Amino acid sequence: MVIGLALALATAFTSVLGFLYKHRGAVESPDVSFRRPVRSSLALFRSRWYTLGILIATGSWLLHVAALSLAPISLVQSVIAGGLVLLTVTADRLFAHKVTRREWVGVGLAALGLAFLAATLEGAGREAHSDYDAGVLAAWVCGLAALGVVLAFSARANPARAGVLFGASAGLMWAASDSSIKALSGELGSSSALAIITDPLAAVIALASFAGLVLSARSLQLGKAVPVIAVTSVAANVFTIAAGPIVFSEPVPDDAFGLAVRVLAFALVICAAALTPAPVAAAEAEPAH
Repeated sequence: MVIGLALALATAFTSVLGFLYKHRGAVESPDVSFRRPVRSSLALFRSRWYTLGILIATGSWLLHVAALSLAPISLVQSVIAGGLVLLTVTADRLFAHKVTRREWVGVGLAALGLAFLAATLEGAGREAHSDYDAGVLAAWVCGLAALGVVLAFSARANPARAGVLFGASAGLMWAASDSSIKALSGELGSSSALAIITDPLAAVIALASFAGLVLSARSLQLGKAVPVIAVTSVAANVFTIAAGPIVFSEPVPDDAFGLAVRVLAFALVICAAALTPAPVAAAEAEPAH
């Protein structure tokens, strides 16, 4: 359990770092086209910064898979969500992004809300909680993917907030992928590598991960780094944490105070998302690198 949570902490930092490098490369690359998702996504790799970001993100993903196989999904995601506080500091100090006060407050509120959410995970750390009902998992993953598609179409109809909407859509796709990874992680150690690779969940993970990658690349091209990455991370973390009690039967607060704290947590996250500025205005304040 301790090793799993340590891996989750490493995932948090490498995820932020990979996002910021991908943003640097995405804004100097040709636009991602949803009519040619594979070709336009491959074109991004002409940028050394985007390639570096993908390599870091791949390492982060491997750390994430290892963490999910050792610890409950809600605890892992709560640790990763707490790493959101590293975003503004890293963007400001290491990547020279102009981080506004509103963005500092928004990211801070999101991190605080996710911390409150983690505080209500009483009893979740007693086991890895990998058991699930196939029907519930299928409904959960399909629901997240459908909502992600709706947000993607909304982004195309709302250019002023396209960056954050595409980012939220990517986060939902990754939440679907992470939930599937957690389910498949229960097979590690008891099934052969061939059985795991050919499992239908492996195909779901691949498709959802690729969809998230394409949507995220487009969001980074259209929006400012800090708000887009924050919204993507919040969407992915909130719904992956929610998969703990909904899909994997992790315990939930059974007292009024615990439920109140959990409601407050989600309220803070929603307020944080509302503070995200319109990417059109942000683009005027911060030219592409």
